[in-house]
Amino acid sequence: MPIVNEPLLLGLEIGGTKLQLVAGASPRHILLRQRLLAERAWGAPAICEQIKVALEQWVGIRWRAAGVGFGGPVDWRSGRICCSHQVDGWKDLNFRSWLENLIDAPVAVENDANLAALAEARYGAGYDLNPVFYTNSGSGVGGGLIVDEKIYHGALPGEAEFGHLRLERDGLTVEDYCSGWAVDRKIRELCDEEPLSELAQIVGLDRHAEARYLAPALAVGNRAAKQIVEETAGRLAFALSHVVHLFHPEVIVLGGGLSLVGESLRTAVAAHLPLHVMEAFAPGPQVRLAALGEDAVPVGALHLAASLRPTRG
Repeated sequence: MPIVNEPLLLGLEIGGTKLQLVAGASPRHILLRQRLLAERAWGAPAICEQIKVALEQWVGIRWRAAGVGFGGPVDWRSGRICCSHQVDGWKDLNFRSWLENLIDAPVAVENDANLAALAEARYGAGYDLNPVFYTNSGSGVGGGLIVDEKIYHGALPGEAEFGHLRLERDGLTVEDYCSGWAVDRKIRELCDEEPLSELAQIVGLDRHAEARYLAPALAVGNRAAKQIVEETAGRLAFALSHVVHLFHPEVIVLGGGLSLVGESLRTAVAAHLPLHVMEAFAPGPQVRLAALGEDAVPVGALHLAASLRPTRG
């Protein structure tokens, strides 16, 4: 661990399946990091204990401020968690107060997709473009809108809950079709139906996070993988057309684990999007892949922390 004389910024990402903790002197100067699997089955108390134990490993560090990106709706003004769609026990927990008492420094809490959007707008794929809309497809689907380099919140507990946008009248949402878990399920079903197929051979016996095999399957020209990407991109582009009609972003940034499929996903979304956007708005926004990868939320959290005024001596 490097010797640190000055107080550092702390960035936390609390997702449905992972925890990330980073310490930095600035948003782009990360000195320390930890990545952990979130103890989802044990609920919020277990995850809070994981965070506490992880911070105790950074002995002797003083904190200037902390930013937190949480995977769900939050009251960003008070630091209260509204709920988690994936992990029990978070509802109405004031995480800001909990963490301030732990690190003796000011804390701000935001939705994780908002912070990823902020990071991509300030330091990544959306740099120097305005407005910026970001969507991440991972365990769930989130969204964030950045206007004039600031997060657009709307009325409390407003977030750009893009993943919960309905694509069908019966209630099926973007998340139901386009999340990493939804794509995992599609691949799993195809492999179970055709266990001797090329895709099944590529995936093998692994029945966890199957979407990670899309890129190697595409690299060998697998038709089933191409079909999954096309279907997912088509649904995603249709949903993004509503974002275009409402907010007219200059760029749409695709992030999250599914974006690791890469250029095949980006070009498919970019090709489908104009089909659903009125002609007056042609050619529509640029579509780019996120530039910061897994650092998007942590960098956004550090940026948020850097904006806080010290309140404790």
